[in-house]
Amino acid sequence: MASITIRNLDDQIKERLRVEAALNGHSMEEEARLILRRALRKPAQNQGLGSRIRARFAETGG
Repeated sequence: MASITIRNLDDQIKERLRVEAALNGHSMEEEARLILRRALRKPAQNQGLGSRIRARFAETGG
């Protein structure tokens, strides 16, 4: 497994991470891993604006 160091992390962000980790019963490290997994699981938006608009309104019939 690889590891990373995050420098220049805003104090408020670190505190929010600490609180979220505590609420979820995780270490800060585990909470950060979960956040990264969720963020990177989303499909990349390689489509142009027109394609994204079309996809958004497809449910309503175009």
